[in-house]
Amino acid sequence: MEKTSTKPRTQLDRQAWVDSAIELLAKEGVTGLRVELLAKHLKVTKGSFYWHFKDRRDLLDAVLNHWKDGRIRDIVKQTTAEPGNELAQIHHVIDVYSTSRSRRGIMIELAVRDWAKRDALAAAVVEEVDTKRLDCARALFLACGVPMAEASSRSMLLYAYVFGVSLMFCDQFSPDLDTLKRDIADLIARSASTRREHVA
Repeated sequence: MEKTSTKPRTQLDRQAWVDSAIELLAKEGVTGLRVELLAKHLKVTKGSFYWHFKDRRDLLDAVLNHWKDGRIRDIVKQTTAEPGNELAQIHHVIDVYSTSRSRRGIMIELAVRDWAKRDALAAAVVEEVDTKRLDCARALFLACGVPMAEASSRSMLLYAYVFGVSLMFCDQFSPDLDTLKRDIADLIARSASTRREHVA
C-alpha cells in the first residue's frame, strides 16, 4: 500500500488572523468580518480561530488596535522634522497623503470610519488617530511661527484637503493636476511660509 505524502499545515499565529481580517474588513466592511468567512479565506477550520481569540469581539479589538498603532506610527514618521525644516515637512505631509495613498489604504480607512458610526470603541479609536493627525500637523505650523488658533485651522484644512482629494477621481478636471495640487499645498502652507521668511 502506497503512503500518501501530506504537507504539514502552516500554523497561523494571531497576527495572521488580524492581517486577514483587515483585508476582509476593507472588502466587506465590519458586518462582513465573520469568523467563518475568515477561516474559509485562510483555509483552516473555524475551531482554530479560538486558539488565538476568545470571540469575535476579541478579534475586532485586535484589528482596531493594529490599525491605530500603524496609523499613529506613520503619522509620527511623516510629521517629524529637523528644527528649521518644519515648512518643508508640511509640504511633504500634503504630498504624501494627497498623492501616494493606495486604494487599499483608502478602503481600510473608509471601512474603519464606517464601523465607527455604530461602535463606540471604533469611534474612540478613530478620534484618537484623528487627534494625533491634527496635533502633529499643528505642531509643524506652530514651529513655523503660526499662532495657535491659525495653526489649528490650517492643520484641519490640511487634512480636510488630503482626505477629500484621496476620495476624488479628478484626473480629467485639469490638464496639469500636479501644478494644481502644488498650488493648493502652497495655499495651505502660505501663512507658515510668510512667517518663516519674516523670522529669517
